[in-house]
Amino acid sequence: MKWVTSSWMALIVLLGLVGLRYEDPFLIETARLKTFDYYQKLQTPHLVDNLVLIDLGEEHMKEFGQWPWPRDRIAKIITHLYNEGAGLVVLNFVFPEKDRMGKDWALALAMENVPTILTQVASPRATGEEATPRGLAYKGNPFPYLYSYKGAVMNIKQLADKAVGVGMVSTVPEIDGVVRRMPLAVRVADAIYPSLPIEVLRVAIGSRTFQIKTEQGGITKVRVKGMPIIQTDPHASVFIDYTPIIPRNTQVKGKIVFVGLVAEGLTQPVATPFGPMDTHELNAKAFSTIVAGKSIQRYDYADLAELLFILGIGVVIIFVLSRVSVKWTVPVMILFVSGTAYGGFFAFDKHNQLWDASYPLFAILILYLQVTFNNFAREFRLKQQIKKQFGTYLSPAMVLMLQKNPELLKLGGETKELSILFADIRGFTPISEQYKTDPQGLTSLINRFLTPMTDLIMNNNGTIDKYMGDCIMAFWNAPLDVKDHKGRALSSALDMVERLKELNVELEEENKLPINIGIGINTGEVVVGNMGSDNRFDYSILGDAANLASRLEGQSKGYGVTIILGEETVKDIEEEYFCVELDMIAVKGKEDAVRIFTVLGKQEYVKSKTDWEQLQQQHNKIFLESYRQQSWDLVIKWGTLLAENWPEMSGYYNIMIERAKEFKNYPIEENWDGVYRAKSK
Repeated sequence: MKWVTSSWMALIVLLGLVGLRYEDPFLIETARLKTFDYYQKLQTPHLVDNLVLIDLGEEHMKEFGQWPWPRDRIAKIITHLYNEGAGLVVLNFVFPEKDRMGKDWALALAMENVPTILTQVASPRATGEEATPRGLAYKGNPFPYLYSYKGAVMNIKQLADKAVGVGMVSTVPEIDGVVRRMPLAVRVADAIYPSLPIEVLRVAIGSRTFQIKTEQGGITKVRVKGMPIIQTDPHASVFIDYTPIIPRNTQVKGKIVFVGLVAEGLTQPVATPFGPMDTHELNAKAFSTIVAGKSIQRYDYADLAELLFILGIGVVIIFVLSRVSVKWTVPVMILFVSGTAYGGFFAFDKHNQLWDASYPLFAILILYLQVTFNNFAREFRLKQQIKKQFGTYLSPAMVLMLQKNPELLKLGGETKELSILFADIRGFTPISEQYKTDPQGLTSLINRFLTPMTDLIMNNNGTIDKYMGDCIMAFWNAPLDVKDHKGRALSSALDMVERLKELNVELEEENKLPINIGIGINTGEVVVGNMGSDNRFDYSILGDAANLASRLEGQSKGYGVTIILGEETVKDIEEEYFCVELDMIAVKGKEDAVRIFTVLGKQEYVKSKTDWEQLQQQHNKIFLESYRQQSWDLVIKWGTLLAENWPEMSGYYNIMIERAKEFKNYPIEENWDGVYRAKSK
């Protein structure tokens, strides 16, 4: 059905795509997240010089024994790091129970001298002791928006009290199980606790509090006094910048040191866009993100903006691509795709903003396929229409050209200069009487005449307008441009005359009457296009030039020639064709006179007739001048002489001689302008 390939169908598909994005199912959300991952992977990694990771791995377990180690061993580690110049030590593991060796005092003592931050882990079950309260200021009510837990795995109070800070570890995977965001604060029971990265920042700059701002729709900002504001999502989370490279197990002087377990079975790596990652590295990268101001923003209105973008660009695609040729859809598609893809990455790379390019690209692809299908279907229908409409008018080669280049076809009517040909059988009545008892034979004869004539016209890039019984109407220079349309029309007329001679030989052998034709050709501006009603129409022409061509054909018998040409047709072709002026005539129904000519062949044919040029000079200088000066005796004299010496024109001269005798016996007005006014069509 035609509506399936219409712009309305494309609009329905677009609305479906918008609705699908609004629902945001798993696959679409996952694709969006993977796009964000890809953006990060496109960025250049950079080295962080103020952080270092210390890994406690398999080799340490073999040296110091199984985990958990006695607390004095941990005391020695942090003391060693401090002595090596570490500015701050972050222990990314929890001490929820008292040391089985009774060495908690040793670690507590060491922490009095070594600035140490401890970790606590949010849990859906209430476990452990309460953490040491930290300073917090907030505007609005952040509690409904924070990730909430019943309890947490806390450090024993003896150690927690000695720490300069205690940060909560809470990873919140996305729908695909990958961690991309880190909460900067979480709710445990009825209290709010800072995350490990924000606590490290607070301690590092010596601030006593951190602040949370809540507006309608969620949390918008987190700030540590003395540092720039950190933009967050409604849940106080930030996207982690995974591109920093943090040195491992290297010199620690002047750096913040994140110590973590990496031994097999003691820790569970976290899934990240860059592969599995240990939690102390994850927290270190989150800390680096907020310090560097690389907190990637995805605004709360981003979903709505992306929906509007899909809707807008979809409408543009539908109404742009549906109006260009199929061959231009690919460049336009490349423009839309590259612009959308680059725009998403540019916003991420230069402005730290997350705008989804994956689903818009998917929507663009689907709409492109839909609109391209519509275009193919439309062009197929157009080609079929062209074939149906012009298959009987034009040569197969011209029809094929129109199908490949429909833009060459201007339907609906245009003013254009055409060369128009009418060809009609003379004396059709006696021919039809011959077939009085055989109407099928008459039809066959007409077809034997029309078929080769039509082929000749089409082979000369002509367009068949219509058949009117035994008459052919054709024109050149529409629907396709034909630069030499005058010459093509004359060539067709001459070929028709020659082909008719061959047909008459066949008819003579069949004891049938020969066929004689008259041909009229005129050139001028006409209106050409689809003519008719909404339900039935033809590709045809209207205009005075077409009417004159028909009148000229009707005058051919009256002048004793087969072909009569209008004055405009002869212009610019006399170097190629040998044309002879016949008269000045005002055809029936018109007051304005035109010069009319006949054509005897191409100029190279004339060269074989050495006396034709001389005869033409006598014709123009003496015969026609005498005729227009009403010197009837000279007309009769020279007409007789020229008829004897120029057999190809003898029929014309005999008719003009009879006209001169009539004018001699019945004188016309004294101031006659030389124009013959025809009384018949």
